[in-house]
Amino acid sequence: MPNRLRNNGPVAVRRVVILAAGGTIGMTGPAGATPKLDAEQLRSAIPALADRTDVDARTIITVPSAHLTLDDQLMICRAARDAARRGIGVVVTHGTDCLEETAMLSDVIHDADAPIVFTGAIRTASAPGADGPANIVDAVSVASSAAAQGMGTLVVFGGEIHHARCARKTDTTSLTAFSSPQTGLLGRVTEGHPSIWARLPRNPAVDPANLSHRVPVVPTASGDDGTFARAILETEPDGAIIGTLGAGHLAPAVMELWAEAATRIPVVAYCRPERGVILNGTYGYAGSEQDLRVSDIMPAGFLSPQAARMKLLACLGAGLDREAIAARFALDDG
Repeated sequence: MPNRLRNNGPVAVRRVVILAAGGTIGMTGPAGATPKLDAEQLRSAIPALADRTDVDARTIITVPSAHLTLDDQLMICRAARDAARRGIGVVVTHGTDCLEETAMLSDVIHDADAPIVFTGAIRTASAPGADGPANIVDAVSVASSAAAQGMGTLVVFGGEIHHARCARKTDTTSLTAFSSPQTGLLGRVTEGHPSIWARLPRNPAVDPANLSHRVPVVPTASGDDGTFARAILETEPDGAIIGTLGAGHLAPAVMELWAEAATRIPVVAYCRPERGVILNGTYGYAGSEQDLRVSDIMPAGFLSPQAARMKLLACLGAGLDREAIAARFALDDG
């Protein structure tokens, strides 16, 4: 169904619910802002939405995103998914510190056609030039549009449309704080009208019973002798997300350590450059990507370490075995 313009925005093709999940967008205060606004207060304060009968609002949780637990994040994502299953477009207002993790989890469990759109704010609701209202209006326009049908979970921020699997917070204070280093934008919102020029293939959804497994992110750096990795492994984690240098490279001893661990637990490797992927066979020295590829270590593909962690937590929580988990990560490895 096309998006025909009426007045200053497109005709909505589905109802939308705004789910408030805390963050700066709902904070006020001249100094030391704290959470204050619930979902209905956020909606009713925006003239473009205050009288819309096709936009509902519901509060899920009201905390800074740095305070969210994994249980909280799963609760938010289930609420969004359940609404989408009823054919309702969903906007989740969320703190930007951890927005990309919750949005990624949402995309992993999202199994309906109605879009789920995450947004937030850099400036508090009481700050001059607060950006939250504009972000909510843009997010509602995307969530209600035909163009976003079947796209999974999106992030709309500063007029830009990103996919949840690609979005990263790359600037602390910019009003366009999110970017997609690997893929670029999927589109923009202009005058309330979403223009989408790219789509990502959707991955099969998983349905985790919980996110109770322990999956640390373990970076690496030059001169790494494996001390940190060994200390992490001594805690007997359920899985690990490991950093590699360049295009999938580690010091030989560290590569051997993680290759051995990967025979016992799922180990997923990301590469340190935020616009990089693990190669297949360019280099052949010890500790190169060839050693990684012949081991049981799973490349994360274009996923960030934090996105890969949420995906692995969901896979473990759904009871997937190593082979099934590897197949899921292969979808993002190209």
